[in-house]
Amino acid sequence: MSEAVTRTATTSPGLLASLDPLLREWLPRQRWFAGKGRPVTGFSLVTATELMPSGGQLALHHLLVRAHQPSTLGAAPHPGDCYQLLIGEREALPPRLAPALIGHVDQGPLAGRTVYDALYDARAAHLLLEALRSRARIGGLRFERDPRQEIREGLVPRVVTAEQSNSSVVYGDTFILKLFRRIVPGINPDLELPLALAREGCPRVPAPTGWLRAELAGESYALGVLQPFVQGADDGWELALRELAKGQDFGAETRELGRATAEVHTALARALPTVTLGHTQVQLLVDGMIERLDAAAQAVPALRPYAPGLHSAFTAVADLAAEGRTWTAQRIHGDLHLGQCLRSPAGQWSLIDFEGEPSKPLAERRMPQPPARDIAGMLRSFDYAEHSADVPVPGWAETCRDAYCSGYAEVSGHDPRTDPVLLRAYETDKAVYEVLYEARHRPDWLPVPLSAVRRLASSDPS
Repeated sequence: MSEAVTRTATTSPGLLASLDPLLREWLPRQRWFAGKGRPVTGFSLVTATELMPSGGQLALHHLLVRAHQPSTLGAAPHPGDCYQLLIGEREALPPRLAPALIGHVDQGPLAGRTVYDALYDARAAHLLLEALRSRARIGGLRFERDPRQEIREGLVPRVVTAEQSNSSVVYGDTFILKLFRRIVPGINPDLELPLALAREGCPRVPAPTGWLRAELAGESYALGVLQPFVQGADDGWELALRELAKGQDFGAETRELGRATAEVHTALARALPTVTLGHTQVQLLVDGMIERLDAAAQAVPALRPYAPGLHSAFTAVADLAAEGRTWTAQRIHGDLHLGQCLRSPAGQWSLIDFEGEPSKPLAERRMPQPPARDIAGMLRSFDYAEHSADVPVPGWAETCRDAYCSGYAEVSGHDPRTDPVLLRAYETDKAVYEVLYEARHRPDWLPVPLSAVRRLASSDPS
């Protein structure tokens, strides 16, 4: 086992001033930037670590930067989101790195240099993997790994260019390194839950091989996680669309996916504490659903005619709780849909991306919740897939729903359909979120969640 490598790191005090005008233009264009629609008014430096010193052909800076933006109307003042940046600097950028360009610096200590997103640079990606392999400590950065897993040298990196809320690099079809972009202090569920599942021996989630964190002012920040790469795996969403395009039944696959989901839920319930939700806790949960519905109906007029029926989906849960009904809550995936699932060439399903909804506060994402929330997310995903087909396949989503719930019941002993009131409430909450999202970002997709809203507003699960 290699010994940890420790070295100090220094960086120029004028670094952020050099980058400021370029970052104001570049950062809001990134898929993972959370503050779209509001201008960036300035930056403050949380920490800067020099991973490769300036002065040579290539320099490399690791930054945690807080982006300041005006608050939305009526919102409380916000200190600004913190982002993780890996900034490379060169005299000139080779053509292969053109997609990574941030800009040419004309002021401060980097004047005359070209800066870019260094994750696209094989040399920078190699440095990160070697730091994890050697368990390096550089300034406040801590590169750590599971000593039982080997990280071989010489793995060729490639950046994942698909849109995602973080950034990833694949190393030789052996590992995938996900760097979290929006950083908050505390334990990131995308590291916490896979580690817990690994301790339980759950094979449905790749066990973390290494991870990167920062220790700053007495607080720990999770910055990234390295996991085995499932070579040749099909993304669940893309697989579903391919089968739909061929008019193929997807029931056998979704039954297996339901079994995989139940295995993960069962392992999480063993690994981490569970709680019982009584009347008070359920009422708080329902109040949150109603608040989100009211806000969405205010913003999207097309939702308003269905609001009374949707309210009933939530109040029905509160009514059961008032009669003494309780539910068990546990740690769950938190943002489960077909795109968070991989099927290996051997047919084995895996669940990935346990970060939860990045827009929600970390404390909320780490709260125990009923497994019905994950299940509802997957049911909504089947509906989206059916509506995405070029040629309609009537009943496809319903077949998937039934098969998924049956598979879940085979492993867990509990069929989600036997608790229709809770499942309807969570499906409704998800559909309301989708209506608001589509109205803001993809108006052409708005009919998809609205069709679910019509069904959910008029359904009577009892």
